[in-house]
Amino acid sequence: MQHADNHIITLMKKIIYISFCFAVTYLSSAQEAQVTIEQDKKIEALLDLYRSALKTSDYYRIQVGFGSHAQAERIKANVEEDFPSLASKIDFDSPTYRVRVGKFKTKMEAERKFNEVRMKYPNAMLLKPKKSAN
Repeated sequence: MQHADNHIITLMKKIIYISFCFAVTYLSSAQEAQVTIEQDKKIEALLDLYRSALKTSDYYRIQVGFGSHAQAERIKANVEEDFPSLASKIDFDSPTYRVRVGKFKTKMEAERKFNEVRMKYPNAMLLKPKKSAN
């Protein structure tokens, strides 16, 4: 009789364990939800205004080189490696492609970076602000 009681206890433990595993699995999969965030329309209008201001803002840039499209691509790749924190861009100004970096709001900020860039690119030029669509 003792043997039968041990068998029943072992069987009950297995049933409880399987029930527990099933309950955990069921409860963890049943906790899915969908979250909807409603953004105030004024925020989107403010972001549009900010984007528009950035497009028409005056800023200084540094021109590091120019040449054919292939030359400009090589210069741009080198600049991105030498100064990864500076945004670089190739502008086409007939008949050459010009590699320009940075967008500096103040002359002081631009001159500081210009001095650093010029150590690596001695022919670099500091360009004064002008309105840009980019």
